[in-house]
Amino acid sequence: MAVKERVNLHIRWLIRRDYPVVLAIESAVFANPWTEDDFIRCLRQRNCIAIVAEHDDEVVGYVAYELNKSSIQIVNLAIAPEMQRRGVGTQLVRRLIGKLSAQRRSRLVLNVRETNLAAQQFLRFCGFRAIDVLCGYYDNTEEDAYLMEYWYTGDC
Repeated sequence: MAVKERVNLHIRWLIRRDYPVVLAIESAVFANPWTEDDFIRCLRQRNCIAIVAEHDDEVVGYVAYELNKSSIQIVNLAIAPEMQRRGVGTQLVRRLIGKLSAQRRSRLVLNVRETNLAAQQFLRFCGFRAIDVLCGYYDNTEEDAYLMEYWYTGDC
């Protein structure tokens, strides 16, 4: 996986005015992108949060995640195609890893399409492991998903 020049980022909470850029990134990255209603429905839940990464005052990536009793579950993560392999995703994932602790939430988990090899490689690079196959997980294609997790080790 060739890494391009890394960029400096500002990571902050997603706000309503970010939606047009986030939706454009979502459409550019995914064959079945979330809609604005999907984001709103997710973020209306008490335990769902989203953050964005900005480079030169432009949103270049985001992650939406759920805070559960013993884990954090990534429900959506995308980086603008022109900013991929420049450390944006790594910095967003590291931000979430920094929220883990032995006393409370000790795992970071997410589901990845079996055909999304780039995401699988990226997550392995970040220290995730595939721990299960979720057969027929996606309704729109009946494609399988890999359940991937990162365990808190206290090394961060």
